[in-house]
Amino acid sequence: MTAAECYACRQEALFDDLPPRERVAGDGLWRVAHNFTTSLPGWLVLLPRRHVTAIHDLTDDEAAGLGGWQVRLSRALRAATGCAKTYVVQFAEAEGFAHVHFHIVPRMPALPPEHRGPGVLALLRRPEPERVTPDRADAMALAVRTHLT
Repeated sequence: MTAAECYACRQEALFDDLPPRERVAGDGLWRVAHNFTTSLPGWLVLLPRRHVTAIHDLTDDEAAGLGGWQVRLSRALRAATGCAKTYVVQFAEAEGFAHVHFHIVPRMPALPPEHRGPGVLALLRRPEPERVTPDRADAMALAVRTHLT
């Protein structure tokens, strides 16, 4: 996959014009977005700002920032959503989404048992009527942003 074929890279090229849900937070190396196919508010995606398709290809600087971002986002999600914990998942295998990205998923206290652990993935790629709306994702992005320190 080339950067031109990559959804994340196409979004990155529009960075200054992206809505809050596509630029929750970030720095020179990482960008945080709200997932757009989930039914779970607060499902975040952490992705490198340059095109990378495998974790082993991260630079030392990107790798050094990765853990900090995962912890900071988990803390911000807890503050913004009241989640019991967060899940961190990385596959980068879906068509058009081979760009390395980490799902930072709030596990809410009342999440049904069938959606806990790997079952949470059932809340992805939901039909349009079940998805978090763009307005709700923007509101969640702004809420998370206020809790990042």
